[in-house]
Amino acid sequence: MNIDTLRKSTPALNWIDGEWVGSDKIRESINPATYEVIGTYAEGGVETAKAAIVAAKRAMRETNWVHDRKLRARVLDKLADAFERNRDELITILYTENGKIQRDATFEVDLCVPSLRYFAGIARTEAGRVVDSKPGRIAMMVRQPMGVACVIAPWNSPVILMVRSLAPALAAGCAVIIKMPGKSAQITATLSKIFADIPELPRGVINVFTDEEGEGAKHIVASPEVPVISFTGSTGTGKAIALSAAPHFKRIGLELGGKTPSIVFDDTDLDLALPILETSVTRFAGQFCVTGQRVIVQEGIADEFRKRFAERLRAVKVGPAADLSSEMGPMIDRENVERVNKIVERAIAEGAEVIVRGGPVTEGPLSKGAFFRPTFMEVRDPKMQVIQEETFGPVVTMQRFTTEKEAVAMANDSIYGLGACIWTRDLTKALRIAPRIEAGLVWINEWGAVGEDTEEGGSKHSGLGRLNGVTAIDDFSEIKTITLNPGVLDI
Repeated sequence: MNIDTLRKSTPALNWIDGEWVGSDKIRESINPATYEVIGTYAEGGVETAKAAIVAAKRAMRETNWVHDRKLRARVLDKLADAFERNRDELITILYTENGKIQRDATFEVDLCVPSLRYFAGIARTEAGRVVDSKPGRIAMMVRQPMGVACVIAPWNSPVILMVRSLAPALAAGCAVIIKMPGKSAQITATLSKIFADIPELPRGVINVFTDEEGEGAKHIVASPEVPVISFTGSTGTGKAIALSAAPHFKRIGLELGGKTPSIVFDDTDLDLALPILETSVTRFAGQFCVTGQRVIVQEGIADEFRKRFAERLRAVKVGPAADLSSEMGPMIDRENVERVNKIVERAIAEGAEVIVRGGPVTEGPLSKGAFFRPTFMEVRDPKMQVIQEETFGPVVTMQRFTTEKEAVAMANDSIYGLGACIWTRDLTKALRIAPRIEAGLVWINEWGAVGEDTEEGGSKHSGLGRLNGVTAIDDFSEIKTITLNPGVLDI
């Protein structure tokens, strides 16, 4: 029986306490490029969440996981090995269920192994510190896990955005409950198979369930037995999590929405900038927290930029991942296509000037799927919805500026503060402006550069905390100070 037949005949199950767990709620998974059913899955819920909490607490209490950092490092390395072995299967199911073109699915999966190995290193080397606080007194600062951690991953990049939180949580010594969305249930099944194939992993340290309705996640967020929540997703859901977690003073890490501005100065090398800015709009069909949704262009180059950028966006080949010549895949479903199209229609009604009117694909073979061609508009009113609210689709706006001060003000005129770009040949100018941009990630003459060894996170309504880099472990641990008074040697 091949993998496609197996997925369609056997529901993807939840993996709790080292066992496969079903449900009386069976749902279908689709390929958004064709709307064909590719499998079914067991919907987890409150009872699954409760079982996961029991398993994770027991693992922290009854195994060596919390106290053996070398064990944690070995497990993280074994996980990296397993991701390497299952790389091709992960890429295939990711582009099939998520809709990414094969290049983008490969990009996502290939971020995982370096992250797991990096945090294996963190687990090995993080050992606290000792100070002589005064003669006759020694203080030991010991890093300890906060407790059970819940990782809530989104559907847009479910593999790496799950691993990005899981790896530091495991390095810190937490047992983890992973809540995955229904739109990535078949991807989750492959991930769970990887976890189940690690003999060194103590039972209950990793628990995974699919929860499209969100009832299981709500239970965990409100539970006093889960002190850490690491969430990647929308700002609205992040606010709801923060409110629910507040009564228990939980440690919450939130990477939320964004509205990435790209400031393009007159001296920009457009041959360098335009292909990257095109990718910033089309990668993952614009369903990315740092999608380049706003270009802010200096007057001297604005007309040339507008013409050349429009030519590039019109030429983007939209198609399924099965076609290797595709340059952008479908959105996750038709409902999101309709949502994004309404945002564009409202912007046009409010006065936005259409430069490239892409929109839903309604004719031909692609009309069966959730395809939306890139759309490009020039906007002069900075308070319009299309400027102020996250679109989460392949839609980009253009605004014009004259002075540096004006550019910075326009870039910062947003409730979001996740990513931003500065394009210029003058690095002195770029470094002068970068600290003034209200964003956690500022790229100069590039976009989307992230890695396991550099911190990532936002400001304002884009979130709290940082993932990746040495500080990522802070979201999952706390420092305990143990003071010893051995006295002063009488010489």
